[in-house]
Amino acid sequence: MASKQALSRAATKAVPAGKRSSSSRASFLAQQAYASRIANISYQARAHRKQQQLYRSIFAVAVAGGLATASQFYINDGNFFRQTQAEAPAKEEEDDHELIFEESRKKASNSKEENRDMISSQHHQVKRSWAAPGVYAWGSNTGRVVAPDSTENVIKTPRRIPFFDGKLLRDVKLDRNFGAAIDEQGNLLQWGLGYAPDIREPVATLKGKNLIALTISKDRILGLGGNGKVYSIPVSAEEQQEGIKPSESSWIPFWHGSSKISYRTISPKDLGYSEKITSIAGGLEHALMLTSKGRVFSTASASDNFPSRGQLGIPGLTWITRPEGAYDQPHEITTLRGFQVLKLACGDYHSLALDKDGRVFAWGDNSSGQLGFDYSPEASIVDVPSLLPTQRLYSGCSQQPCITHIAAGGTNSYLTVDATRLASPKDDPTDPRVKLSIGRITADTFAFGSGIMGNLGNSRWTHVQNTPTKIPTLSGLFEYDEKTNETVPIRLQNLSVGATHAAAVMKNITYTSASDKTSDDDTNWGADIVFWGGNEHYQLGTGKRNNVSTPIYIQPLDMEAEVKRAKKSSGGKEEHRFHITPRTTAKLGDGRKISVEQRVECGRNVTAVYSGT
Repeated sequence: MASKQALSRAATKAVPAGKRSSSSRASFLAQQAYASRIANISYQARAHRKQQQLYRSIFAVAVAGGLATASQFYINDGNFFRQTQAEAPAKEEEDDHELIFEESRKKASNSKEENRDMISSQHHQVKRSWAAPGVYAWGSNTGRVVAPDSTENVIKTPRRIPFFDGKLLRDVKLDRNFGAAIDEQGNLLQWGLGYAPDIREPVATLKGKNLIALTISKDRILGLGGNGKVYSIPVSAEEQQEGIKPSESSWIPFWHGSSKISYRTISPKDLGYSEKITSIAGGLEHALMLTSKGRVFSTASASDNFPSRGQLGIPGLTWITRPEGAYDQPHEITTLRGFQVLKLACGDYHSLALDKDGRVFAWGDNSSGQLGFDYSPEASIVDVPSLLPTQRLYSGCSQQPCITHIAAGGTNSYLTVDATRLASPKDDPTDPRVKLSIGRITADTFAFGSGIMGNLGNSRWTHVQNTPTKIPTLSGLFEYDEKTNETVPIRLQNLSVGATHAAAVMKNITYTSASDKTSDDDTNWGADIVFWGGNEHYQLGTGKRNNVSTPIYIQPLDMEAEVKRAKKSSGGKEEHRFHITPRTTAKLGDGRKISVEQRVECGRNVTAVYSGT
């Protein structure tokens, strides 16, 4: 005889807890009511109908199971087999569940540092970045840039460039056909087929200029010296030898000689007293220079084409109307006078400038909406800096936006925003939650321009995006700060943008103070880093070729060492993500104690992570 308890268990088993649809729950309640009515019938009546009740009970259970199966089929989008195969067979409610805990990976025979490596992949990555600084690169290798000593056309996952083992760099810029870097002494290093077809490792070219930053165009490299001078160097070794070599002073008094390579010096004519160039940015044909007084100058940076898409920010300036003198002479962008500009960014043919009050100005090519203005086929060029209307991004949200960072590359632009919550007429002043929210800052990231390769990072594939669109996975993030006992927004530390892909380093809370004096459970961890966009040449480092429209993590740079660590700690393979090491004073493998960090550089179909000073 079926009892009320049996019916309850049968209905419960038919639909797993937490996954019952409305139809299965209704069936379950109906069976409970039916069982109650059966229990109230006299013993004699039930004895006469014993066999009939049995048939009804079997039928009721069958109905409940059928309804549950149908509901699960609907919940799982018609994929019944996925649900039944994914879940273990249901157990009786009164069964006990045994919890299985993972055994500790620490071993008494190991040293403190060995145990830290075993329990934390991040600690292992941070420690290795200090012990073995260098450059990892991946992506297109048709120009022998990411693997100068290899004939492979693509490098699918991060690989070290042996030449840079143990070396720290000030800056790195990468094109598909040539690479450029500044070593620790401020000398320019070049490599790739664009430099010389028979070179298999980087070569020092421009020396003794104390370079601190680089930008590149189609065929030239612009280097910023510590004294504010800007040097324009041909990419090609042949042009460096055949071109005009300027006269240079020697360490010997009153002695001058010629430079070993050809280069040009780019210097604005009307700099004020003590004013100098402090940062540079560039596209395929143009470059921008920012002075210590917040003024902006633009210049032609390629030798084969004069900028013609408004990216110089000088209305009416063309090859025909340019003033007398060198074609690459700098021009002040007078429209920006009166605005204290702090940061510059350039795409292939467009420019951005950010001032101290969080305002963004954009100019140049807008064919993909990369300026953030409405696209018009008849007027796709804006040749004068124009204010980006960022207030509309938070229209009706009771938030005051302030742009904190800009980045650009290819046909894309990016903004990071601090949005402060303001009081609204709709707010209830007596609500404690409202009081806590006033003044709260939310950090958001926006993208605009081309999105057909996933460049926008918003899970969409859009040809033209002329209104900044939020990147959800890089916006509205918070974490708890144990030092201040507060919940703080997670901002971006850096955005590196290539021709079709990008990488973001998050400014999450990091820790690099584990030492011999702290416990073996105290481990270091770095900053999160994600990649997205075009991946035709494996420039995202995923080992696959598909484009990605949502920021994703990749595996650790030195995966071989990570696999060995994982096998040693657990006897099997583990999957971990790459964390980039933040700036800290660390002891390197050569014994030096120095301030160092890992940086990411996205170029034209190539990517690199290097140890920077």
